[in-house]
Amino acid sequence: MDQQKIGKFLKSLRKGKGLTQEQLAEYFCVSSRTISRWENGNNMPDVDILIELADFYDVDIRELIDGERKNVNMDKETKETVLKTAEYMNMGTKQYTKRVHLLLLAGGILWFVASLISHTELNNNAVLNAVSNFAEGDAIGMILCGFVFTCRYGQKIRAFKQRLHKRL
Repeated sequence: MDQQKIGKFLKSLRKGKGLTQEQLAEYFCVSSRTISRWENGNNMPDVDILIELADFYDVDIRELIDGERKNVNMDKETKETVLKTAEYMNMGTKQYTKRVHLLLLAGGILWFVASLISHTELNNNAVLNAVSNFAEGDAIGMILCGFVFTCRYGQKIRAFKQRLHKRL
């Protein structure tokens, strides 16, 4: 698979429709920088976006992957298989996000317990005070990690859902 060739093909398809990178980026809910990376051959679109690009440009997905036009159209079964593959890939992301949410919940509970110990008379006990300090540090780390991962993957899932809703 020649990424440079694919990028040139994507660029020619975009120009053929008379679109700018910004307009295409807005349509697919990605940045114009991402479109530029695709067209320069530095990056490849995700499978679900590749399907959307094929529909948008009215070309076969195999043509996009090969980076050139062909006369054979993709049959319905192949398209459904690719869509199922994209859904499968996104299922792993959804499961990962659920785990991160559990991490956030655990961090919140630890923070609540630490605050409860710190702001009551339980704080006088040296052992409970040490547990409180440990729980508070753990909670802060869990919450910060959870926010970082949730934001990154949450955005991808929302963009994927938007693209699927546009198709329906």
